[in-house]
Amino acid sequence: MNKLSRIFKIIHVFLYYRLYELIPSHKIPFLLKALIAVCFWYPKTSKKTDSAHNLRIALEHLGPVWIKLGQMLSTRKDLLSEQLSIELTKLQDQVTPFATSLVLDTICQELNITQISDVFFKFDEQPIATASMAQVHGAQIQLPDESQPISVIIKVIRPNIEHQIKSDISLMLLFAKFISKTKDAHRFRAVEVVREYEKTILNELNLKLEASNGIRLRDNFADSDDLYIPKIYPDLSTQKILVMERIYGIPVSDTAALLQQGSDLKNLAERGVRVFFTQVFRDSFFHADMHPGNIFIEQQKPNDPEYSNPKYIGIDFGIMGTLNEQDKRYLAENFVAFFNRNYLRVAQLHVQSGWVPSHINVEEFEIAIRAVCDPIFNKPLDEISFAQVLIGLFDTARQFEMEVQPQLVLLQKTLLYVEGLGRQLYPQLDLWQTAKPFLEQWVKEQMGFKAFFKSSKENLPYWLEKAPEIPEILHSGLTTLNNMPQMKQELIEQYLEHQKQHRRFLLQLTLVSCGFITSLLIVMFGNLDSLIWQLAVGVAGSITMLNAVLVWLKIR
Repeated sequence: MNKLSRIFKIIHVFLYYRLYELIPSHKIPFLLKALIAVCFWYPKTSKKTDSAHNLRIALEHLGPVWIKLGQMLSTRKDLLSEQLSIELTKLQDQVTPFATSLVLDTICQELNITQISDVFFKFDEQPIATASMAQVHGAQIQLPDESQPISVIIKVIRPNIEHQIKSDISLMLLFAKFISKTKDAHRFRAVEVVREYEKTILNELNLKLEASNGIRLRDNFADSDDLYIPKIYPDLSTQKILVMERIYGIPVSDTAALLQQGSDLKNLAERGVRVFFTQVFRDSFFHADMHPGNIFIEQQKPNDPEYSNPKYIGIDFGIMGTLNEQDKRYLAENFVAFFNRNYLRVAQLHVQSGWVPSHINVEEFEIAIRAVCDPIFNKPLDEISFAQVLIGLFDTARQFEMEVQPQLVLLQKTLLYVEGLGRQLYPQLDLWQTAKPFLEQWVKEQMGFKAFFKSSKENLPYWLEKAPEIPEILHSGLTTLNNMPQMKQELIEQYLEHQKQHRRFLLQLTLVSCGFITSLLIVMFGNLDSLIWQLAVGVAGSITMLNAVLVWLKIR
């Protein structure tokens, strides 16, 4: 019933806010046209209201899962109209706020204090930002070892949000299970993808986990000239509130302000790509929610020696991605092969990694990939979109039974974010050439003598610990080899015994069936007044029952 009411709410929002007007008329499916025609009487917002504004309000109305979709779309200025992009950008930090009284109640309850001034020197009731999951307020704290109060922000989870998220996720699972029953659905692994998304978005509700993620990312970039992560105060952070150093920066989407302060936008765009690939391939731990509301650029002054080279500032660590070593290796080699247009290597890697079944013809797969990628790569740089390549590859891979990899979905989404941000800063950004030297160096480090030496050095303590066990392991291995003929004979005997038992089981099952049919025929056509027929029924029934019991004992 809960799912049904949610479906009706989505239909209501779709109709009320006239979202169908965003779809080109020639692309509206017949069933949707029929629904719109039948519901002509349904109350709707005014026709004078802008469609882009309607979409933003509708996404806000539907809740966090839908707002996240709008945030991702807002970075793709190359795919959306300017009006739509501007409106969706408001979803990054201008969602409708909730009452300050609820914020204060949550903070006091989480920190076990009676009033806000027990911990915070100052608290700003007007929120700095209001996002899909949480609301952010400015404050100041006085630490014992500091002479002046420190400016911080307090992030507070929206009340009663978990129920709404779980409701939408359950609806997505319902559709995913329906899709999984269709032809070739196993390749999409829809249920796994939704489960992975559920885990990711529910992790966002745990600010204690976000604090841990932020501390880890700050440690990874402690000495970086490219990225700054604000200090987090874990002692003041709980599952529902996060206290973090307040930063002052320029939103990465505000190119006018960046140009005004003299920032080199081309350099910024290229460094942003480098920061992302460093997180993925060096640390195996990357920020997976890189929409413009979470990324800022340091404010600089003309007399600052780092004036032309400001750092990125990252916030909001609720969604973080990880990759295992195997996926990371295959991914890096795939990227390098793409950059070098070595499509045969791309096809081979897809098979080797298990992303595409081994029976697929590699040469045919290479030709299909080339047909997709070559026309795209031959375009001018500002017309090449990773999104186009990705969509094209998915369409091609579908023909070759490629399965969706749930562990890579976050990475793909984040890479689209990164390209969108880079293109906002510098439309001629060549994502491929910017990333290629970094990835080639990384692959070289993983495969050369240095990689062997590094791996040996890391594993040396383990090898030394296990060294005394080597003679025993060798003795055990040789004993096993010596006993192989005997083990083989025992396995053959076990197999023959199983075969014998299986034949006995089939015989008993056959006797049960025959006995049942015989008893049924006697009852239907025999003269049950006769003693002989009664005796025949009794014998047939007894044999049937005995064998039925034996069969039941074996299969229970």
